[in-house]
Amino acid sequence: MRAITRIWNYIRAMRRARRNHTDLFGWLIRRPLLLLSTLFQESMLMLSNRLDPHLKELAELKTAALVNCEFCLDIGSTLAHYSGITEAQVADLPKYQDSDAYNDLEKLVLAYAEAMTLTPTTLELEELRTRLLTRISKSQLAELAATIAWENQRARLNQALGVRPTGMAEGMACALPEPRRA
Repeated sequence: MRAITRIWNYIRAMRRARRNHTDLFGWLIRRPLLLLSTLFQESMLMLSNRLDPHLKELAELKTAALVNCEFCLDIGSTLAHYSGITEAQVADLPKYQDSDAYNDLEKLVLAYAEAMTLTPTTLELEELRTRLLTRISKSQLAELAATIAWENQRARLNQALGVRPTGMAEGMACALPEPRRA
């Protein structure tokens, strides 16, 4: 059921696109194997549902904010809205550690996304992995790590190719890019 809900949320989000519909597709169609591999990876992550999709959406949105991918923030904010992430959670994303909008597990997931996304990756990964494994299974952690790694790849590819936001999140709370840390 989770997979069907996630697919439906993606369809709803894509229907909200107002402009720049073909930016990414226009690039990837030039390399059909890249297009197919991208579609395959997206589909497999959407169908992998051991981990609560709410946690996956939070991790993806945090990653997109750290990488500063405008398209990813646009679609990610829309998907977050449809998956039940509150406006307070979207607004407090940069300061999640001190926010009452998140529970302890959500804060751990966001810290893990942050540790995986910052370059170089932080040494906190070992500790975070250990703490997460007290709350989620190894298969759920593998799914979370794959989700964050894929969002990093997707966001960086979108930036490199100049994929622009489509306006999906217009009228909704939208996550903002987070400043780079020194």
